Amino acid sequence: MAPQNETAFVPALIVVDMQEDFCPPNGSLAVQDGRKITPVINYLLNLPTFALRIGTQDWHPADHISFASNHAPPNNKPFESHIEVSNPAPGQEHVTKLQRLWPVHCVGTTDGARLIPEIAQDKLDVLAKKGMDARVEMYSCFGDAFHNTDPTLVARSVDVNVAELLRAKNVTDVFVVGLAGDYCVKYTALDAARVGFKSWVVEDATKCVDPQEGWKQTLLEFKELGVSVIRSDSAELARLRS
Repeated sequence: MAPQNETAFVPALIVVDMQEDFCPPNGSLAVQDGRKITPVINYLLNLPTFALRIGTQDWHPADHISFASNHAPPNNKPFESHIEVSNPAPGQEHVTKLQRLWPVHCVGTTDGARLIPEIAQDKLDVLAKKGMDARVEMYSCFGDAFHNTDPTLVARSVDVNVAELLRAKNVTDVFVVGLAGDYCVKYTALDAARVGFKSWVVEDATKCVDPQEGWKQTLLEFKELGVSVIRSDSAELARLRS
């Protein structure tokens, strides 16, 4: 668990998936106005207060289970189709859930998987590649879609133990920004809370696949787990700007 000292405040920033395939004009899974949040993210990256600045990248194999083109018709329509997938954890294969299917995106080493050049990449201390296990979706850098966060279970999916890095820096509070607010940002923020950190999402530093219903549902889930939603100019960020 994260440090429990109630008076401590050691913040970290996670910049989620600011990649070409998630951004207009050419991304295969472009989030509307995804590039426009870059100035806010760079402003946050340049604040001196963060103990750690972590960037994440979707880094999928070509046969990833979430790609609609890897499934037979008629159930292979991007955005529309869902398939039932099994938990990859040993002994939990009977646990299943529905997986939304997407266009092919962020295949490792392709141009679409690159971080957009507008992001101040030199400010990132760590870059974590996630979603590398073809069998399961991994929206969060902490764990897969079944909330498996044990490093021994998710080592095939992510190349960095993000929680361990944060704990090594005595981080208490995690601020999450990037794309998309109703998917990878959401699950990263929720999992940060699940593994013991105070979790925050900076609303003007994220955009959603579905900015109406998707964000509405996301806010409900944040409320359930105590994830706070703020803005970059909010009073809650005063400690970062001081």
